Amino acid sequence: MNNICEHIQNHPQETLRLIGLKNEQLEELLEQAVKLHYQKQKIVESKKVRIILGGGGRKPKLSLSEQIILTLTYLRHLTTFQLLGIQFGVSETTANDTFNYWLPIIGELLPPSLLEQVKKTPVKKKLLKKF
Repeated sequence: MNNICEHIQNHPQETLRLIGLKNEQLEELLEQAVKLHYQKQKIVESKKVRIILGGGGRKPKLSLSEQIILTLTYLRHLTTFQLLGIQFGVSETTANDTFNYWLPIIGELLPPSLLEQVKKTPVKKKLLKKF
């Protein structure tokens, strides 16, 4: 388990500062996101034509809840994937892939207003036009 997840478990009152959600909201989001993940995986598996039985390959370094917290941490702090990977003990590519997998799932579960609340600094279109 990484430091952020341990810190959230030991100090649930600081969850809002770390990832932008209250601890109760985080627990509910984790539960719903994992359910949705398994539903999507079941659909993908039903469409696959397998020659070799499933279950092989390397197991992921992060649990599902750690992957979701990684995504929420990125949304809250907008750090680089390299630093996020170091913080969670995975490669930069894995951090990026994890974020890109979980963002649409979290987007389905959270209303847009709450998703914007998780983001600490919303991107403004006026600023983007300058660049």
